[in-house]
Amino acid sequence: MKSMSKVIGVVFAVLLFGSCSVHKNAGKSATAPGQVKKITGAKSAKAYAPGQRKKNGND
Repeated sequence: MKSMSKVIGVVFAVLLFGSCSVHKNAGKSATAPGQVKKITGAKSAKAYAPGQRKKNGND
């Protein structure tokens, strides 16, 4: 009985932790383009704007 409960516990743990998934929001940044510009010290925020990032390959 102890080995059966261990097997069930392991199967339950695998199912519990195996169902976790990570989702990434591709188009949304946590900071605004102007704030990123200030952090990086760039002269223009254009490269960090959502519509410009795809053009420059900065996904």
